[in-house]
Amino acid sequence: MIDHVSIPVADLERSAAFYEAVLAPLGLTRLVTRERTVGFGKRYPEFWLNLRPGTLPAANPGAHICLRAPDADAVRAFHGAAIRLGGTDDGAPGDRGAAMTAYVGAFILDPDGNKIEAAAFPRP
Repeated sequence: MIDHVSIPVADLERSAAFYEAVLAPLGLTRLVTRERTVGFGKRYPEFWLNLRPGTLPAANPGAHICLRAPDADAVRAFHGAAIRLGGTDDGAPGDRGAAMTAYVGAFILDPDGNKIEAAAFPRP
């Protein structure tokens, strides 16, 4: 349904290095590097960073992006990498989804305040 998403960042190189490590456990790699944007994905860019100094989100903006993880270990690796690299814990890895299908998820705020979740859903 959704083809790709983009988030604003103040420092493109810092954010690209952060997301290279944080997205690796989810199977996403850097595919595109341009002067003001970097794209990550598996086969094509699905997650973009756009240099936008001065237009960053307020802390805990209320919206977030959830990325699918292959399993609970990848969720924990995503969260651990984010915290090690300057992200903020906004929901440690654990069981989620009381109102919907149960899943394992973790939430972080990146160094620019963007709220990102990784989620692993049970296999059918």
